[in-house]
This record gives sequence, C-alpha cells and structure tokens, in this order.
Amino acid sequence: MKIIGTGSALPSLSVTNEMLSLFMDTSDEWIRTRTGISERKIISDENLTDLAVEAAKRALKEANMDGAELDYIICSNVMNYYVTPSLSCLIAGQINASCPCVDLNAACSGFVYGLDMAHAYQMAGKAKNILILCAEEPTRMCSWKDRNTAVLFGDGAAAVVVTEGNDFKASYITAKHRPEILYYQRPLEDCPFVKYQQRGVPLYMNGKEVFKMAVNASVEGIERILKETGYTADQVDHYILHQANIRIIETIRTQLRQPEEKFPHNIERLGNTSSATIPILLDELNKSGELKNGDTVILCGFGAGFTAGACLFTWTIN
Repeated sequence: MKIIGTGSALPSLSVTNEMLSLFMDTSDEWIRTRTGISERKIISDENLTDLAVEAAKRALKEANMDGAELDYIICSNVMNYYVTPSLSCLIAGQINASCPCVDLNAACSGFVYGLDMAHAYQMAGKAKNILILCAEEPTRMCSWKDRNTAVLFGDGAAAVVVTEGNDFKASYITAKHRPEILYYQRPLEDCPFVKYQQRGVPLYMNGKEVFKMAVNASVEGIERILKETGYTADQVDHYILHQANIRIIETIRTQLRQPEEKFPHNIERLGNTSSATIPILLDELNKSGELKNGDTVILCGFGAGFTAGACLFTWTIN
C-alpha cells in the first residue's frame, strides 16, 4: 500500500486563548503552559460534511483520480450531526463515488485504524484505491464552561488516497478497557418503556490518566513496529503523532531519545482535532515539501477506549 494523495480543510474561524478568557475562567498563559495551544479552528458558519468533501476532493486531485475510481471509502468520525446515514455515505455522492463505504469510531486513533483496515482490504484483494477520511467536530462534545476540556479542541477534516504499493511496512493497533478516563455520552430520545432516561454527559477527561495511557501506549506501539520492521528509532525521519498535548509529544520524544526536529507539530495553531490531527499534519508536511522521497515515517495515535495505533511507511508521493 502507498499514499498517493493528501488533502485537508479547516474552518475559517480562529479562536484564540484570549477569546476564551472572555467567558471562561482561564488565560492564554494557563492554556499554553499546560497544552501548547494558542488558538484553534472552530466550525461557525460551515458544516462538517462540506469540510470533509473538500478534504476528499483535494486528496483525489493530488492522486490524479476521480471519485468513481475509488473501490472503498473509510471515514473516521466521532461527532456528527447525523447518526445515520454514515458520514462516508453522505460524502460519497458528492465526490462522484459509488463504492462501498463505512464509518469507524476509534476516537483519536481513527486515522491509523483506517490505514490498518485499508491495508487489510488490499491484502485480501477486495479493494485497490481507497479513500481514508477523518472529519471531526469535537468542539460540539464539550461543555464550554469546563476549561479542562473545551480549551483543547478544534475542528477539521483531512483525507488520503491509497493504492497498491510497497511503502506501507507495518502497523500495530490496540484497545484497552479504560472507558472511564475519557468519554462523551450522547443524549437519547425518551421512550415510555425505558426505566431511566439518558440525558447525556459532556466530554469528560481524567487528564492525568489519559496522559499516562497516551505516553505508554504510544511508546509501546512505536517500539513494537520498530522491532517488527527491523528499523531503529534513529532511522526514522519523521514521527507524526496525534496532536493532543505538546507535553505528551515531548514525553514520548524524550522516551524514544530522539531530537525535536523529528516531531513536527501544529497543535499550537489547530488544537486537538481528534482523528483528523495526524492526516492534517501529514498534508501540511506534504504540501510544504518537508516530506522527501525515501523518508521513513511513523504515524502514532491514541484516544478514548483506550485505543492506540502506530504504523511505519516510506514516503514516495513526491
């Protein structure tokens, strides 16, 4: 499997820490020192489906491919206006695709999970050209009175097109039963036969436990695929990690004993866009020319569940 196109789309509204401090008990210093975030993009007069379609079109354009040539669409999404139909179905018709499509919810690990699924479909001979799309609106899960969660998130969408090739070397995905440390409960419609009504709970996060799980799961996943492929940490050119918190990224980097320049980040500008963080950053690095042919790249994500995943591939798109 190989990546042949990337694309991303972001909301136009940038919300700074200073803007949040006008209605929330927080400050720019408080947020930056704890998260590394200075601003984030938030959906205001757009909608998530339109962002997803734009990201998909940009990835298809770089791949020099029409949507009709896709054999499968995999969409990672946690929060969306529609519960059904799936976001992938909503997008397919707008990019001229008529292939099977499926949504997955692996939280912030969704992009790596999607790559793993796409590789499995290719290896089974069921699909050649696959669109992997991450479209997320986590800002709609938060209580905007809770500075511990609301300040972290931004919205956005990103996509890659993959086809047959030998660039993808290995992946490793996991899930451990820790639902109590990070969750959001959606409100459900009342039913006269249900003994209790589910009113919904805004996003809850036990920051300390999430930090520990994120670091441990990421280092474990990265070391696992390094061992499987025979690479050393020093041989990897870029570690593109889920953009949840700059301190998490720094801790993982320190444990791997690697230099800062191998760990690009955009969390300071975009915040945590859930599963879209990795493909958005990948698209930025691709478009800026920072990814060179032959570079060895590791992607690593982690999220609610507790899910985690890592993969290693060679970059040959340019």
